[in-house]
Amino acid sequence: MTEFPKLDAALQLSLTGRVALVTGAASGIGRAIALAFAQAGAAVLINHLGRAAEAEALVVQIQSLGGRAVALEADVTRADQIARMLEPMSQPFGAVDLLVNNAGIIAEKPLLQTSEEDWDRMLAVDLKSVFLVSRAVLPAMIAQGHGVIINIASDLGYLGRENFTAYCAAKAGVMGLTRAMAREFAPAIRVNAIAPGPIHTAMVSPETMSAASLAQELDSPQRRIAEPEEIAATALFLASDLSRFYCGQVLGPNGGSVMP
Repeated sequence: MTEFPKLDAALQLSLTGRVALVTGAASGIGRAIALAFAQAGAAVLINHLGRAAEAEALVVQIQSLGGRAVALEADVTRADQIARMLEPMSQPFGAVDLLVNNAGIIAEKPLLQTSEEDWDRMLAVDLKSVFLVSRAVLPAMIAQGHGVIINIASDLGYLGRENFTAYCAAKAGVMGLTRAMAREFAPAIRVNAIAPGPIHTAMVSPETMSAASLAQELDSPQRRIAEPEEIAATALFLASDLSRFYCGQVLGPNGGSVMP
């Protein structure tokens, strides 16, 4: 049986010496997670697609705080682009040992108006990317004997919601993939997920959702929409040694929308 050292209270949330890759990190939840990880001592790879200005601004902010970060553009639905992103010449920090699969999109559309292309795009960004990026980083994690993967799901993966069929299906798939990966790669590699409720991001706004859907987002005991930093706190916990007995779990910072 593996013997683990007792936790040092002063180091519980430290990510010093770790290399973290956060996909879709130019804004929203991904940005908040990247910043929190950097502040905890990790060197952070900030993945984005077509968001160079925002990604570079985050790099500058992290560096101004004494942290290390680099922006890496790649379409995480493409295995070839993921491979190029992770080449040693592309990123200077070494093997990834913390991965946050955060990249995602959302679309409000009735099922009968959802095209095959709509469906394929949603599942590619929100589910296939989790598989592809995880597959790319796992060999190095296995070789070094440790690693952490955190997948961003959604409370709608539990609840379902009319007019969000493709999104709900993709996020439910993320939860199933998380549990399967956790069983396959434990105990050396810990795989868990976060299923947030509504968060103040570009994805949850009057520009992307109807008034009726936004009202549904407030239908939880806390009656509010959270900030990205509240999800980053959960990610920091799952990345740290504080969560080392968590395996295949889906944590729900959701204001009470789901109470499993």
